[in-house]
Amino acid sequence: MTESASTFRPENDAQLIDAIAWANSDLKPLELVGSGSKRALGRPVQAAHCLDLSAFAGITLYEPEELVLGAGTATPMADILAVLEEKKQELAFEPPDFGPLLGRPAGEGTLGGLLSSNLSGPRRIKAGAVRDHFLGFDAVSGRGQAFKSGGRVVKNVTGYDLSKLLCGSWGTIGAMTAAVVKVLPRSEKTRTVLVRGLDPEAAVKAMSDALNSPYELSGASWVPSDLTTASDVGYVRDMESSVTAFRLEGFGPSVEYRCGKLRADLAPLGETEELHSHNSLAFWAWVRDVKPFGQPGDERVVWRLSVAPTDAPAVLARLHEITGAAAFLDWAGGLIWLALPHPKTGAEELVRGALRTGGHATLIRGPKSLRAAVPVFQPQSAAAAALSRRVKESFDPNRLLNPGRMYEGV
Repeated sequence: MTESASTFRPENDAQLIDAIAWANSDLKPLELVGSGSKRALGRPVQAAHCLDLSAFAGITLYEPEELVLGAGTATPMADILAVLEEKKQELAFEPPDFGPLLGRPAGEGTLGGLLSSNLSGPRRIKAGAVRDHFLGFDAVSGRGQAFKSGGRVVKNVTGYDLSKLLCGSWGTIGAMTAAVVKVLPRSEKTRTVLVRGLDPEAAVKAMSDALNSPYELSGASWVPSDLTTASDVGYVRDMESSVTAFRLEGFGPSVEYRCGKLRADLAPLGETEELHSHNSLAFWAWVRDVKPFGQPGDERVVWRLSVAPTDAPAVLARLHEITGAAAFLDWAGGLIWLALPHPKTGAEELVRGALRTGGHATLIRGPKSLRAAVPVFQPQSAAAAALSRRVKESFDPNRLLNPGRMYEGV
């Protein structure tokens, strides 16, 4: 095991167990790091020592016919996506790359970071979240004990499905070393129907109606005119208006037929346009990676709000009472991406105050001082907080793994 003054880099599971056992003996908290691509997301970790898990990398299992892939958790997502592309397969939940959004290069994210954060892209409305495709893992708990859950197929999950517990835990209850995920065939064709000029209320209704239609949408987003001008896609930039986007994927003849029928249904709402494969892929990558707020030099504070889609127009209206606010919708209105001038006193109360009818808000980008001062994740109810503490005590009683990453004192 490589050791520096403040960093441990275990080369295998045995050394990882030893490192955590040492931390327990001396009560030394550890910050878990793979590539560090999401280090600026979440509360600053309250630990003087770093546990570098970058040695746990490499694809160890890939069976395209069985739709399953296994890899070390430090394996770069870029490597995994490249291997899947060769077989025309994909991770259906459309993993986002927040590197540029968080001030880092694109393509640095790892499998472990993706699973620990449970971050999904626009296709979540059809394919489900990361945790729905997470089949199994190997990990070491904060007690210094190796444990695993699941396997290579969904039916192997018996008893407690710990994959669901670790997914979205931000490294606070276990150091994962290997994981198995489900993969699916990539769509043969992708097209996107655009409607220009809709306000948020009309856009949310149109997206809801389209999702309830037989056209099998895999993405639905609304972007206001002040953001479309910065789009990677010329058709979108040139519209000079708000854009409501509807994505259809599948076999060529099916996509062409559904696209035509959807355009006919949407025509009464306004002028429509159609993006074919290359432009369609570029547009959804722009939405997925939150590129409207991820340009070089952009220091605005970025929030991610999950709401009931029908509440989105009213929430947007309240958010725009904050001077300088900019926002767009994904997940047919169920996800609001919000950027605020850097940083504003009391903005956190204003953002969460806009969620009067429910939902939750997560601070995605902000200076370290802000992330230490305000709740980054939605504050928990008393019952949920008590349950979180019991889970933490079960896996990490001395609170050694990423302490304070999600909530203060946990």
